[in-house]
Amino acid sequence: MPTTPLNPSPAVRCDDARLLERLRGGDDDAFDLLVRVHARALLATARRMLGVESDSQDAVQEAFLSAYRGLSAFDGRASVATWLHRIVVNTCLMRLRAARRKPEHSPLSLLPEYLEDGHQRTDTRPWRALPTQTLERVELCRLVRATIDELPMVHREVILLRDIEGLGTDEAAAMLGISAGALKVRLHRARQALRTLLEPHFVEVLS
Repeated sequence: MPTTPLNPSPAVRCDDARLLERLRGGDDDAFDLLVRVHARALLATARRMLGVESDSQDAVQEAFLSAYRGLSAFDGRASVATWLHRIVVNTCLMRLRAARRKPEHSPLSLLPEYLEDGHQRTDTRPWRALPTQTLERVELCRLVRATIDELPMVHREVILLRDIEGLGTDEAAAMLGISAGALKVRLHRARQALRTLLEPHFVEVLS
């Protein structure tokens, strides 16, 4: 396999079919082109999921290696960009699961408690307005991303796939090896857990 430094550059346009033909023909220059075309978007994906630059770079390198090895299995029904995105997301999930983790919050402690009549034991309080200034929005994104990292893995990965990467229910469920119904339940609980952790930062202070 050719080795290409991961140095994302402005997007380069190319024809998927022609590129695949060259890759399968063993054209080393075609692999360099593949990296130049797609590295920037894949690195952005890895950063969103992993949050650490060195880990993100490594994940993208691994994803390109997996793609190179899996060329014969790629049927072309999806675009090359979509195919690579799936690979890097899977790579990031594996790295997240393998990483040594800091202590996680107990899942039950993050979910609302309900009374016998079905109402929540504690009413949900309104949040203050979200920031509109660019710097404040950047800080908000950092806070939310750091808070996602505090979730148990089963909650964290479903939030990353559905709410950060925007994957559909069926595709996210397939990646996690669960049913679409199970994913919806898990996502609902994950969002509730995330809200619980974020609430102290955003809840409206009542006079």
